[in-house]
Amino acid sequence: MPFDADSLGIPRASTRLLRDLVHERLGLYFGDDRLDQLADRLAPVVVQRGFGSLLDYYYLLKYDPEADAEWPRVMDALAVNETYFWREIDQIRAVVGTVLPPLVDRAGGRPLQIWSAPCASGGEPLTIAMVLDEAGWFARAPIRIVGSDASPAAIEKARRGRYRSRSFRNLPDRLRERYFQKAGEDWRVSDAIHGRITWDIVNLQNPADVARWGGSPIVFCRNVFIYFSDTSIRRTVDLLADAMPAGGHLCLGAAESLLRITNRFDLQEVGGAFMYVHRGSAERAATAAVPDDGTVRWNA
Repeated sequence: MPFDADSLGIPRASTRLLRDLVHERLGLYFGDDRLDQLADRLAPVVVQRGFGSLLDYYYLLKYDPEADAEWPRVMDALAVNETYFWREIDQIRAVVGTVLPPLVDRAGGRPLQIWSAPCASGGEPLTIAMVLDEAGWFARAPIRIVGSDASPAAIEKARRGRYRSRSFRNLPDRLRERYFQKAGEDWRVSDAIHGRITWDIVNLQNPADVARWGGSPIVFCRNVFIYFSDTSIRRTVDLLADAMPAGGHLCLGAAESLLRITNRFDLQEVGGAFMYVHRGSAERAATAAVPDDGTVRWNA
């Protein structure tokens, strides 16, 4: 039996309380015109947890010692897992063709890190890996790709590496044949490409989560800010700006802009695509931090 907001008799005031808590914790914002959508998505979770109202669930998330363990379930319910290969490919090509070469030179043989967040079920980081492989970069330099999402269910799917035909609507046929194998109704990505990705669960509103990978000189953060409020965007961008190196490149989706949000990044056309470049400072640009694994993540 499907559950929705009507089945719980949810008052609008309770929905707004939970809306504000979700906004504070996850950054996702549901305006008053989308409160019913929020309630409908969370109603099955409320029922599965044995609660009779959204207000009871709010109290669990707000005050209960089990709240931290419950938030991944909330994120799974609210996640928009739209992902497909070769999305906004011109920007990825610009990064690989124009941004990457001088960074590899600076790395001096140490691994270079590219972070894709959020990655849903993995379409973007796998696309990055395919473009890098097509350009021969994996044979020339050690490059680590990190794919992360706040939804544990999305990351579990990414780790499985199996995709339906809908995910290939933009991918050239020759690349599907090269990098994927048919597996029943699915396509399974080749181990050679899948193994290039490190998968992680990251909440972009959580400073500790962002700090794990935020020192990457190339960050893809595409098509998530359309679900955030300006306050949430500013919080995430500040966390990234605190962690990224001067001159680091932040790639957003075509429909996203930081022009009213921050002056810590400059919008530039690079290799025929637009991306944001971290202003930083000369001192920060000249300092390299090499952690125990040797991966280059310049100090912020």
